[in-house]
Amino acid sequence: MFTSISGRSVLVTGGTKGIGRGLAAAFAAEGASVVIVGRDRGAGERAAAELAASGKVAFEQGDVASAASCAAVVAAAQERHGGLDIVCCNAGVFPSAPLAEMTPEQLEEVLATNLKGTFFTVQAALPALERSGHGRVILTSSITGPITGFSGWTHYGASKAGQLGFMRSAALELAKRGITVNAVLPGNVMTEGLADMGADYIATMEASIPLKHLGSIEDIANAALFLATDEAAYITAQTIVIDGGQIVPESLEAMD
Repeated sequence: MFTSISGRSVLVTGGTKGIGRGLAAAFAAEGASVVIVGRDRGAGERAAAELAASGKVAFEQGDVASAASCAAVVAAAQERHGGLDIVCCNAGVFPSAPLAEMTPEQLEEVLATNLKGTFFTVQAALPALERSGHGRVILTSSITGPITGFSGWTHYGASKAGQLGFMRSAALELAKRGITVNAVLPGNVMTEGLADMGADYIATMEASIPLKHLGSIEDIANAALFLATDEAAYITAQTIVIDGGQIVPESLEAMD
């Protein structure tokens, strides 16, 4: 039995859809007070209204690529809930672009959201996380970049690997403040974005996973919930791969 996180204040960037929405739902269902962040006000307010059925969820409009915006949403979360205990840096974009054709603007778009957004959000949240006494930073990285590669995603892979470099040094700096920094590394998880890639892509991915099915958003949320508990207080600078065993076989034949 884990210590309850009921009443704790949680910020989830990129929380209006996909894994971020799943994180918000899971924390709210455990009694936490959650603020989700996204760029689209309409989508964010709809998501917050729908998630409110599972618990206390509010929306704040923001863009993690902007340090000023990150400071504003962190301040709003503290004002709403009297502090901030858990920060889930989940906002991410993954447009495909071949390396030979990638423009500086395309590279900057991905790095600004996926990597710089992690820096800006955590920087803004540091004072509140230290005051919390059980501050947690949970990054949504990926197997793509830190462990595997995928054509067209050199910028995405670099951003996700960069998050883990950030994690290790940040964990050292923040340990003295009582803040842990960890990451979840999803494999192929059934989200709106993955569904858009088509049935053929999904079938190919399922064939490459030893458990023979894609992960669920709840699979990722459960790992994040654990990292947020008091029982995980001695875990920092660590990664949890959640991929159904996808990174284990050296080839499809290895699974036969």
